[in-house]
Amino acid sequence: MKEQQVNSSRDNPGSTLPDIITESTLESITKIPTSKRDDQPHGLARILSRRSKAASDAVDIPPDGGYGWVVVTCCFFINASTWGINSSYGVFLSHYLSTNTFPETTPLMFAFIGGLSISSSLLIAPLVTLTTRYTTTQTGMLIGIALETGGFIAASFATKIWHLFLTHGVLFGMGLGFLFTSSVGTISQWFDKKRSIANGLAAAGSGMGGLAYSLGVRSMLTNLSLPWTFRICALTTLAVNVICTILIRDRNHQIKPNQRAFDVSLLRRYQFVLLMFWGIFSMLGYVVILFSLPDYARAQGFSDTQGSVLSALLNLGMAFGRPLVGWVSDRWGRLNVGGIMTMVTAISCFVIWMPAGKSFGVAILFSLVNGAVCGTFWTTISPITVEVVGIKDLPSALSLVWMSIVIPTTFSEAIALYLRREGSSNPYLFPQLWSGLMFLAAAVMMWLLRAWKLGDIDRKMMESSQDTAMDEKTAMEISGERGWRKVKGKWARGSRWWRYDYV
Repeated sequence: MKEQQVNSSRDNPGSTLPDIITESTLESITKIPTSKRDDQPHGLARILSRRSKAASDAVDIPPDGGYGWVVVTCCFFINASTWGINSSYGVFLSHYLSTNTFPETTPLMFAFIGGLSISSSLLIAPLVTLTTRYTTTQTGMLIGIALETGGFIAASFATKIWHLFLTHGVLFGMGLGFLFTSSVGTISQWFDKKRSIANGLAAAGSGMGGLAYSLGVRSMLTNLSLPWTFRICALTTLAVNVICTILIRDRNHQIKPNQRAFDVSLLRRYQFVLLMFWGIFSMLGYVVILFSLPDYARAQGFSDTQGSVLSALLNLGMAFGRPLVGWVSDRWGRLNVGGIMTMVTAISCFVIWMPAGKSFGVAILFSLVNGAVCGTFWTTISPITVEVVGIKDLPSALSLVWMSIVIPTTFSEAIALYLRREGSSNPYLFPQLWSGLMFLAAAVMMWLLRAWKLGDIDRKMMESSQDTAMDEKTAMEISGERGWRKVKGKWARGSRWWRYDYV
C-alpha cells in the first residue's frame, strides 16, 4: 500500500501536499541527506521551509490588544506616579524660592535638584536594561519602588540642601528610572498598528499625574508642611506602583529582544544619531517649560496658587494632547506628526508665551496649548525608535537615547534660571526664547530623519521590484513616480526626496 502511494505521487507530480504536516514529519524531512531528498517532489523542501518560517514569524506578531490594554493601564499609572509627580517639582521650586527653608542656597542650586531627578533616571538606563535582562521586568520595577519611596521618605528629614540633592534628586531619580525604563518598552511589544495611540494613552498618565500632584503638593505645602508633603507622596506612589508591578506583563519570551546595555553599533547609523539629537534639543526646551511655569508666574506678579494652576493646566494639556498625538501619528505617520508637533511647540513659545507678559489668561492658553504638544518626544519616542532600528533593538536603542539626554535634562533648568533677568519687565524673556529655539532645532532634526525614512522606503521598494518578475516598463513607471531613475544600469534616486507616499 505504501509503495502504491509513493508511486502514485511520483506519477502525479501536480498533486497537492498533505494538509497536515506534523513537527516530527518536518524534522524527519529536513534531516534527510541531500542525496536522499532527490526522490522528493520538486520544491518540497522549499515549501516546507517556508511553512516552518511562516509559523515561527507568526509568533512575533503583536496581538494589537487583549492583555496589552491592561499593560497600557499599568504604564499610565506608573507614568502618573513617576513623571507625573516629578512634574510637580516646579511647585516645590517656587516654594523654595519664595521661602527661606534652606538658608544660603541659591536659585541655581535648587534648579539642579529637578535636573538631577531626570538625569539620574536616565543615567541608570543601561543598568536597568541589564537587570531586566538577567532577571525580570517586575524585579527592575520593585527596585524602583524601593528607591522612589525611600527617596521621598529620606527627603522629609532633609535639613541641608545637599540632603535634597541626594534624596529628592538622585535617589528619587534612580527609582523613577528603574520604574520607567523597565516598563516603557512593554507597550510596543503588545501593539503594532495601534502602537502610537497605546503609547500616547500611557504617556497621558504623566499629564494626569502632574495635574493631580501639582494641585495636591501646593495644598499640602500650604496646609501641612514640607516634610509631610514628601511622606504623603511616598505612600501614594508606593500603593500605585506595587499594584501596577503585579499586573504588568511583557512578551520578552516571544520576541527575544536584544537587551544589551550599550549597542554602540547603533551609533554608526546616521538615522539613529538624528533621533538622538531630536531628543537632546527637545529636552533642552521641555524641562525649562516643565519646571519654570510656577516661578514664571511669581516673577510676573501672580500668586503662588496661580503658579500652581499654570503648572496643573500644562499637565492637563499633556493628559489630553498625548493620546491625540499618538492617535494622529498612527494615521498620518509617526515621523510626520513628530516633526509637526515639535514645530508647533516652538511656535507656541514664540507666538503665545513670549507676548503673554502679565496676562494670566494668555498664560493659561499657553499652558494648555503647549502642554498638548511639548511632550511629543515622550509620546512617540518608542514607536519612532522601532521605525528606525526595529523592535528587537528597541531596548538597547532606548538605553542610548536615555543616556544622550542626561546632560540636557541636568542643565536645562539651570540655564533657564541663569538667563532669567530679575527686575526687568519680562524676567523670563530669554528662557522663553531659549525654549523656542531648542524646539525649532529639534524639529529640523526630525525633518532630516523623515527624509532618511523616505529614502529607505524608496530603496526597499526598488529592491523588491527588482526581485520580482516586473517588466522594465512597469519598473520605470513606478520609479518615476517615486523619484528614481535608472542611470547606467543602476537605480539612482532623484531630488524629490521630500515627498511622502505611503507604501
